[in-house]
Amino acid sequence: MNKGSSFNQYIKSTIVNNWDSNALTDYQGQTYQYHDVATLIVKLHILFENCGVKKGDKIAICGRNSANWAVTFVATLTYGAVAVPILHEFNAEQMHNIVNHSESRLLFVGDFVAKEINADMMPGLEAIINLPDFSIMLSRSETFTYAREHLNQMFGNRYPKDFTREDVRYHEDKPEELALINYTSGTTGFSKGVMLPYRALWGNLDFALRRLGEHVKAGQSMLSFLPMAHMYGLAFEFIFAFCNGCHIFFLNRLPSPTLIAKAFTEVKPALVIAVPMIIEKIIRKKVFPVLQTNRMRLLLAMPVVSKRVKEKICEQVFAAFGGNAYEVIVGGAALSKEVEQFLLSIGFPVTVGYGATECAPLISYSDWTDFAAGSCGRAIDNMEVRIDSADPQTIPGEILTRGTNVMLGYYKNHEATAEALDTEGWYHTGDLGTMDREGNIYIRGRIKNMLLGSSGQNIYPEEIEDQLNSMPLVGESLVIQEGEKLVALVYPDQDEALGLDQDSVAAVMEQNRQNLNQQLPAYSRITRVELVKEEFQKTPKKSIKRYLYQA
Repeated sequence: MNKGSSFNQYIKSTIVNNWDSNALTDYQGQTYQYHDVATLIVKLHILFENCGVKKGDKIAICGRNSANWAVTFVATLTYGAVAVPILHEFNAEQMHNIVNHSESRLLFVGDFVAKEINADMMPGLEAIINLPDFSIMLSRSETFTYAREHLNQMFGNRYPKDFTREDVRYHEDKPEELALINYTSGTTGFSKGVMLPYRALWGNLDFALRRLGEHVKAGQSMLSFLPMAHMYGLAFEFIFAFCNGCHIFFLNRLPSPTLIAKAFTEVKPALVIAVPMIIEKIIRKKVFPVLQTNRMRLLLAMPVVSKRVKEKICEQVFAAFGGNAYEVIVGGAALSKEVEQFLLSIGFPVTVGYGATECAPLISYSDWTDFAAGSCGRAIDNMEVRIDSADPQTIPGEILTRGTNVMLGYYKNHEATAEALDTEGWYHTGDLGTMDREGNIYIRGRIKNMLLGSSGQNIYPEEIEDQLNSMPLVGESLVIQEGEKLVALVYPDQDEALGLDQDSVAAVMEQNRQNLNQQLPAYSRITRVELVKEEFQKTPKKSIKRYLYQA
């Protein structure tokens, strides 16, 4: 296992090397240059010291993406404390539980979270700090209160002449040292604290700098809209971009599809990191309706004209993502086969990666120029992947991985750790997959989601859902098992269903069911479609929380 060098050395180097360059911007708000970030880090370190925070103590951060969220995270690691990012989508009880379970000493919160939490439910905290301006919401320490009130004076006393590049000194981390505890937001309903060492952060960063850094240059723009408390967004939209000297724009408001589309156009990111839902909405809402017109179908059927038409479509789709991205990397969940095949057919630079919070997060990836359709790339540098199957090419088995990126275990949960990590260091992902001779990995579904047919056949609901989601009026779907029968829960596409009554929608769904069953083996056919009135509840990765809908 390659354990790499110091993670904090990367932070120091990028700050020193990009001292006067723009670093962090709240979308349509304030901008910090790299030297501003360095100054804020020192000021936060002074606050940590005066609150009695020691190396290894936990500091929790909960709020929407922002420049101050990013500064707090970097300040925590460069101090030698352990960061505890908390998804702001969690409810108050979950936030309280995570703060208490992690034994966090400090809690930084955004405006939205500040209204939800109750300090009395977190008795172990020394202080609660407001992220937008670093003001004190709660202090149980007189020295901390004094330090916050006299922070600029204390900073000036520490650096009476000036604060320069030469003054940047950070905690020297060790590979196996705990860097952060990330509480999962999975589809099983139970949140576990994933302990990630510095080597796991280094492993992801080193890979990204070598593989993506040649295409994304210092000074270019990046857009951060995936939750920073989730490892996917944190590792690539922030950590990689920051250490690569990029200028990062944070969507510090609810990232609606309209706002994201507007931000893409204005920021023109050099790389797009996305979850399938964002990509699929853009393609299904803006592109597919145009392709379905009689004129467009006629043009695409003409070989001489078809190539040029596809090039024009590709240009338009590319422009929707800002027109400047080297590639669009999709992760967090499976991309619809229909959408993937369309993007590949027009030559769009899309690729799919695979990972888990437990690997901080990357396990596999391929550059778009080397991407095998339907796969999620090959094992990345410093990671091994194998399929626990008698015939990995044809018979799905659990995906196992080990290497630099793998976690230390689950915080205060030895039983779950023993289930996930075996004695040889393999992390058991819980995902089912196959692998071809070139090493490309193909996801079949989750072991816990796999259903058994009446005669013991393995049924993968995700594959059925993928086909169903491409049919008329289907917004999203979930296949569940009732006894020996399969039922499809469907939330209709509200735009397509506009003006149709319930009976008409039901009639279309019944036709969808019949058409779908013609494509499926007998043991995995759907017996009925049940319409649901509200969108399915989802994790921040936009995966449906399946456990809420099991029969």
